Amino acid sequence: MDPVQYEGDRLRGWEVACPSRPSPLDGVVVAGFRDRAAAGLDMRVIPQPTVTVVIELGDDALAVDNTSGSRALRSLAAGLAPGEVRIRGQRVDCVELRMSPVSAYSLLGVSLSDLNGLVIGLDELWRHEPRLREQLTAAKEWEGRFALMDEFLTRRQASARSMDPEVVASWEHIVSRRGQVRVGDLALSCGWSRKRLWSRFTAQVGLTPKRAAMLVRFDRAVRGLSAGRGAAEVAVACGYADQSHLHRDVLAFAGCTPGALGPPPDTDTAAGSHW
Repeated sequence: MDPVQYEGDRLRGWEVACPSRPSPLDGVVVAGFRDRAAAGLDMRVIPQPTVTVVIELGDDALAVDNTSGSRALRSLAAGLAPGEVRIRGQRVDCVELRMSPVSAYSLLGVSLSDLNGLVIGLDELWRHEPRLREQLTAAKEWEGRFALMDEFLTRRQASARSMDPEVVASWEHIVSRRGQVRVGDLALSCGWSRKRLWSRFTAQVGLTPKRAAMLVRFDRAVRGLSAGRGAAEVAVACGYADQSHLHRDVLAFAGCTPGALGPPPDTDTAAGSHW
């Protein structure tokens, strides 16, 4: 299959590229985006149960707006719950990585608690980021760029630290249960006290176990809403007590109502609002 996949009407004017083979690293998904029609990017960032890294390769930096103001970044890393953030750009040409917290803990070289509620410049985490960006820009073709990312990440992983196995198991259990899990059951399954699980999980994942479960459930709800399903139906399917419970979670994580996360009337911008 051709590694460059065009999304047609859903992303008119945008080229969306996926590697012909998955990343050799567990918990890492790589993609490429290029604004062929110069339509520009103006997008709300919706929290996800992944750490997102974006390396912009075009001539212009990305404008990242949040409650603290606006920053121009050539590359960025967004934590699991970055708060209310918008990203704007012109003639975007970028490589995006989505990492599970387990992979991000190793590959970013920083405690994910340090990224909680933040979007920061990737050069603050990766000393060799400028050189990597130069190599990616020079490569031009997507497969060459993806190969460079794989090589870079594989080298980092070779000397990276690892999460506690108990924290990994707890995270995987939260994901497999789609966020519908009790913290006491997590502690019992890994043989830790609730206090120890709370402390170690929060330090390494960047969220408390309860907050992490809420985020995983919220992510599933966003996907349902984005697919055009009604809020009441999504609330039931995702295990919310009622529609108002879903409304509160959406407001807390995304700063908007469930209705704002439905299918956009205009699909000319890249990847919708769920980057």
